[in-house]
Amino acid sequence: MLIVLSAGQAYGALTEPWNAPYPLGARGSSVLFSTFQERPKHLDPASSYSENEALFTGQVYEPPLQYHFLKRPYTLAPLTAEAVPSPVYLDAQGRMLPADAPDQDIKRAVYRLKIRPGIRFAPHPAFARDAAGRARYHTLTRAEIDHFGALENFPYTGTRELTAADYVYEIARLAHPHLHSPILGVMGRYILGLDVLAKRLRSEDFAEDAYLDLRQFELPGARVIDRYTFEITLAEKYPQFVFWLAMSFFAPVPWEADAFYAQPGMAAHNLSLDWHPVGTGPYRLRENNPNRRMVLVRNPDFHDERYPSEGEASDAARGFLKRAGARLPFIDEVDFMLEREEIPEWNKFLQGYYDSSGVAPDGFDQAIRFNVDGQPELTPVMAARHIVLNVATQPSISYLGFNMLDSVVGGESARARLLRQAIAVAVDIEEMISIFGNGRGVPAQGPLPPGIFGHREGAAGINPVVYEWKDGRAQRRPLTQAQALLREAGYPAGVDPTTGHPLVLYFDATTTGPDMKSLFNWYRKQFAKLGIELVIRTTDYNRFQDKMKKGQAQIFSWGWNADYPDPENFLFLLYGPHSKVSTDGENATNYANPAFDALFRQMRSLPDGAVRQAVIDRLLTLVRYDCPWIWGFHPQAYSLQHAWVGNAKPNTMARNGLKYRSIDPTLRVAQQREWNQPVTRVLLWAGGFAVAGLIPALVGQYRRRRATAL
Repeated sequence: MLIVLSAGQAYGALTEPWNAPYPLGARGSSVLFSTFQERPKHLDPASSYSENEALFTGQVYEPPLQYHFLKRPYTLAPLTAEAVPSPVYLDAQGRMLPADAPDQDIKRAVYRLKIRPGIRFAPHPAFARDAAGRARYHTLTRAEIDHFGALENFPYTGTRELTAADYVYEIARLAHPHLHSPILGVMGRYILGLDVLAKRLRSEDFAEDAYLDLRQFELPGARVIDRYTFEITLAEKYPQFVFWLAMSFFAPVPWEADAFYAQPGMAAHNLSLDWHPVGTGPYRLRENNPNRRMVLVRNPDFHDERYPSEGEASDAARGFLKRAGARLPFIDEVDFMLEREEIPEWNKFLQGYYDSSGVAPDGFDQAIRFNVDGQPELTPVMAARHIVLNVATQPSISYLGFNMLDSVVGGESARARLLRQAIAVAVDIEEMISIFGNGRGVPAQGPLPPGIFGHREGAAGINPVVYEWKDGRAQRRPLTQAQALLREAGYPAGVDPTTGHPLVLYFDATTTGPDMKSLFNWYRKQFAKLGIELVIRTTDYNRFQDKMKKGQAQIFSWGWNADYPDPENFLFLLYGPHSKVSTDGENATNYANPAFDALFRQMRSLPDGAVRQAVIDRLLTLVRYDCPWIWGFHPQAYSLQHAWVGNAKPNTMARNGLKYRSIDPTLRVAQQREWNQPVTRVLLWAGGFAVAGLIPALVGQYRRRRATAL
């Protein structure tokens, strides 16, 4: 009986995957397996601003607001706050003004936020207290810190309720001179007194690792009203400020964590908020080993938050509402393994050992094909595995810009405008996306990406200068129309009448590697279709930036990623007072149209609605006609999920999406076993040959022993 059992166990071991990078028990539990490519430098919310950092900070910290997981266009929703706040406007005497008061009359904008009671921080030694109520670990000696060495070695942890003061404390931390918050410059302009506090703290004489108790400093722009209520006061009207309240910069940080980590000797053991964040979110960071793996585990004190019960019209059919009203999070643990190379990561995804993946360039043709309508779909091999393809158009734009200060392509003259329009029609952005982006992009009809208020779909949303609506879709105008525009501009067949030779234009770019050579050649061919000679002028990045600031570039490539999903964050790229040359602003083309600027100032103060949409439509009509950009494309992100992953709707603005994910571990184990069957025949044959080879030696040894005995 014992022999039979052992054989059964041996057979089970042979049928289990031998190449699994983690134990069977982990595969069969509520754990999500993912990857990261580089060490997150900052996990302190005052300092963190990178996407690879948001992968972790978004799950640990909770600002007052978040983006609704399912709704599009992107919509703000309460997180710890009871509601999305509306500002109260005050005049110079502190009197309340109506919401539609002229901007020049508004001297203060006050946002009052009330947070929900009962929210608690994840357990942490910073909150641990002894029997007398004193903090256990706030007055440690260096020897004691060296003894503990790591956060998990502290025997006691504690927690406490989130209060309004924790949010006010974090806002003050934006001014901390040693944290170097990347938004201090912006927020110092708006939050009342923040720049004054920053100057005062810079003048304070305190050591790098000393605790600076920011509760002792006055900040009029952020004050506690009561235990659960606080106010943020801005020095001027700034309607887009509400979007900042969904960023980790405004997540609460308890003073206890600052005091705990500021003790001399902590930094030597990587004990800091940059390594070990303290938040109220659904997960806490249990393991931070940036050379191998990082592990998030469920926060045992996470408050009651529910999966959304409404979204887009198609969400129910796509299965995104199956768990409506269920308590979050659904997954107990998220394991991130370091993968620096794309091919090993891609292969492990195909083996089922990573639950989701992007599409590696080397694996694109293996995973994706395009149907007759040009839409991406999975190849039969991927579809047979029930892998799910998600396509998300990112809130960003990549475009070619004309320097509007240039004597040839710039300015308000009909000659320059027609030249720009002709080039915009001739440069085939669809072909560019297909060749250089594997089809991962949407041709832009203007500066606003899909998912941003003001963007229109269908015939109402096309750029009529470059496209026409035919057969139910936008189609680029034919090259003959571009040639006609060029003739009207005074350059028949691309010939410059002043020289009798082809018009020469210049494309300025940074010095790049050999991969860009083919793209530059493609640009030349696009201009050559009009008879125009395009000269590529490459230089190093610093020189290129200098040329942009001085207005010396003629045509160039540029792009923008949204800080927040508001049309202001894209249309300001064309606002005259933000000119790159005049103010070093983000208007890289130096476009200036008084009519546009006046409409822009009106638009940015309006709430979303029909009135704002009408103003945006007028703005887009102006810039499409003036054509300071070749509108380029909005990049698309392709992601793949295995069938056992649920609720994987892409949300390119939200950073806290892991709490919505779900896993079917039983299906995962079954699929991994099917896709990774060990080839045991080879081992059995090898074992048989080995045994056969041993038999003569054993027989010979037996005979020698028998002869010796006789």
